Amino acid sequence: MIPLPEDELRLQRRRIREAMRYAVPEGRQDEAEDLLLRYREDRFGLALLHEFYATLPEAREDWVREIRVLARKQGVFLLLLITGQAAYMYLISGEGLEFQGQVQDGFLEKELLDYFGYQDLADFRDRSDPEHLPVYLPLQADQDVCPACHAVTGELHELGCPVEVCPWCGGQLVACSCRFDRLGRERLSGDEDLRRLEVLLDEQGRLPYTPEQRPSFADEGPGIVID
Repeated sequence: MIPLPEDELRLQRRRIREAMRYAVPEGRQDEAEDLLLRYREDRFGLALLHEFYATLPEAREDWVREIRVLARKQGVFLLLLITGQAAYMYLISGEGLEFQGQVQDGFLEKELLDYFGYQDLADFRDRSDPEHLPVYLPLQADQDVCPACHAVTGELHELGCPVEVCPWCGGQLVACSCRFDRLGRERLSGDEDLRRLEVLLDEQGRLPYTPEQRPSFADEGPGIVID
């Protein structure tokens, strides 16, 4: 996921503050502002805050106290936005954001239960107590999340992720020449080349994400470019 430029982040924060003026009850403005500052450069955090304050699910004054992680897998996050009055679930990824209702209702679509590895609704309810869920960290600060494709520790990167390590030479897969050498080509020119590359990588053994792979600064890089 390409990071937002600073001017877009600034605009998003301004929109959130404008919405907060009408949503946050008197006496809670400082708490709401503190949380905004925590996620001031986090694309997911800002998207959640803007969605909440701009729409107010229960159409009443409220403020966001904290954000916790219900589940996450392959760059898709099920986050719990905890307010002064309720706790709301949101599904978010680089593709967008979807409201999933209140966690108090104890309901989640079967497709999501299966995707995140819940056995059934009872299992989901047992594992959705906010007090036992980890706090959501800004993506660039969470060592267990790839800063580019958002795979978590032990998961495979999204193909083309600039952080993925080449299983042949140990360098960056998008920077070394191994992918061209193995395919016998000077450049990747279409979906067929990508499919062949993925087969070769699987045969060699792709290296899942580990915190040690994180760059010294969060650079999402160019990825694998297709002409």
